[in-house]
Amino acid sequence: GARVMLFERNSGGGGATGLSGGEIYIGGSGGTDAQRAAGFADTTEDFAAYLKAAGGPCGDEAKCDLYAREALDHFGWLKAQGVPYRGNYLPGKHIEPTDDSTLIWSGSEAAVPFCDIARPAPRGHVIRHMGWGGGRPLVDILEAGARAKGVEVVVDARVLALVRDGDRIVGVVVRIDNTPRFVRASKGVVLATGGFVFNEEMRRKHCPETLKLNDPIGDKDDGAGIELGVGAGGEAVHMDQFFTTCPWTMPESHANGVFVNVAGNRFINEDCYHGRVSRCAVDQPGGKVYLLLDNAHFSQPMDFARISIAGTGDSWQEVEAELEMPAGTLSATMAVYNAHAREGRDPLFGKRPPILVPLDQGPFIALELNFATSYFSFFTLGGLHTSIDGEVLDRDGTPVRGLFAAGRCTSGLPAWGHGYSSGLSLADCTFFGRRAGRKVAVSMQHQLD
Repeated sequence: GARVMLFERNSGGGGATGLSGGEIYIGGSGGTDAQRAAGFADTTEDFAAYLKAAGGPCGDEAKCDLYAREALDHFGWLKAQGVPYRGNYLPGKHIEPTDDSTLIWSGSEAAVPFCDIARPAPRGHVIRHMGWGGGRPLVDILEAGARAKGVEVVVDARVLALVRDGDRIVGVVVRIDNTPRFVRASKGVVLATGGFVFNEEMRRKHCPETLKLNDPIGDKDDGAGIELGVGAGGEAVHMDQFFTTCPWTMPESHANGVFVNVAGNRFINEDCYHGRVSRCAVDQPGGKVYLLLDNAHFSQPMDFARISIAGTGDSWQEVEAELEMPAGTLSATMAVYNAHAREGRDPLFGKRPPILVPLDQGPFIALELNFATSYFSFFTLGGLHTSIDGEVLDRDGTPVRGLFAAGRCTSGLPAWGHGYSSGLSLADCTFFGRRAGRKVAVSMQHQLD
């Protein structure tokens, strides 16, 4: 029942969502139709437990619990807006489906430690769309639905400031045609402005680890909304957190490889989500890591990944020498790994079959993933602290009256870079964005009553 105006900074809608794969992380309540058809009865308890584990030390338990309870209804809402889903399950390791498949493993659900915390289930639900880039049609469908409901969309409109009256945010100053306009909001303002991956000053201050990387992804994500919210009294939290990934699982056989750092030591169970592996890789010293493969599992990496061949040999000792590592370092790592892999176990990191295989069929190869030159895409995760209803909170946890936020300008479901799962960002922005809109309308109605 509210009148809604949407000020879009670009000449058209979409933002970072329009650049995404259109994947939304959904489960719980016994599972979606696609999950159940594939034999996965995803309980709400398992879903909530995984979300909390994926949030790590930054997780918001209230948001995790609420989303786990209501995600299935949210899936129904998406379908009601006209978002199409084929409904089939695509097994294996995929960054995005290359066809119009729906359900994929999009996180670390089946890997240690997550599989010991919650019963694994695939939860990445991708819009029916051939090839990559399902985010564009997803945004177009949702925007068309919003316009049909009467939302007034103003493009090429950049918000410059929030307007306060007493203790309440009552509007915005927005630049349209190079002219500042003052717009009163009778009910409230919702910020949906993305993260700060393109603001080097903010990254240097809050998220300096990203300075190792050179492939930010987003669209106008300059932190403007976060700064507006902080300036209005809101608190920004977990600003050091970021997502990153290098597409090392393309081709899929590379998922059977072993990662080592420049000292020749493993640091992760390689069967977990490609982004978790990449994020843990960036924590390693030396500016690069190596992906070790044997002849049975090697294929040429994708060109856009910018992954180079650093060493080869007929034995791991020869590879070790080509990488100029001390004798008995990498070769010892692989001797221990292979001995246990033949027994179907990984006592050091918990990697599991079928991805756990010995790498003993020469010749052998080491691929270099260099943080500065390889394609490590990344975006920020920290942002405004919000309630489950999208209210921007101050340092005491009190709502800033009249101000709400959703998506990557907040710290939401995807709060921890080491636990990110594909689809969490779109789940977070669509679900909690809806709640923010409802809260604005209902809270004002109470005032009118």
